Amino acid sequence: MEETGGREPVLDAKSEVTSQLIDFQWKLGMAVSSDSCRSLKYPYVAVMLKVADHSGQVKNKSFEMTIPQFQNFYRQFKEIAAVIETV
Repeated sequence: MEETGGREPVLDAKSEVTSQLIDFQWKLGMAVSSDSCRSLKYPYVAVMLKVADHSGQVKNKSFEMTIPQFQNFYRQFKEIAAVIETV
């Protein structure tokens, strides 16, 4: 992937894949309050990935997505699945 000046990275189909997905876990959470807000009621999806680099070293990566971000992520995976079915 290459960076495009602050925009989302562009996938370069010629670039070499350097990591392998070992495990994928997720959970739905709800932030209910913080030190600056007593009532957030903010749902999110937390994702935990375990990936192995080219040398075999395993690393954990994690990130959170808002519900709209997760819905977009889900739509993209549905598109991938549809393309794979045609191969």
